Amino acid sequence: MAKVTSKLQVTIPKTVAEAYGIKPGTEVRWIPAGEAIRVEPAKSSSQPKLSMERRLVLFDRMTKRIEKLPPVKPAAPGEGRGWTRDDLYADRMEKHGRPRRHEHPRLPR
Repeated sequence: MAKVTSKLQVTIPKTVAEAYGIKPGTEVRWIPAGEAIRVEPAKSSSQPKLSMERRLVLFDRMTKRIEKLPPVKPAAPGEGRGWTRDDLYADRMEKHGRPRRHEHPRLPR
């Protein structure tokens, strides 16, 4: 979580900066978005901007796909899910040469 300094400055978290290619000196835009504020790198993206109409069409399509999905019943308290976070990210971890948690020599099981 970032805090605003007395000079009204905000530090961008490292993971966010790396994900969006924000480096020292990069200009960012502050865009009002209802009750939130959106921050974007000021550089133009390599992808063309979609019109509001096209974005709404895509949003409606996505919403219809999601509504067709069966409802998910939450697990009862104390009941296992049948999977772990390590299971979800195993392929990604192996792709980048990182051991899975239970295989790491310094981390407890």
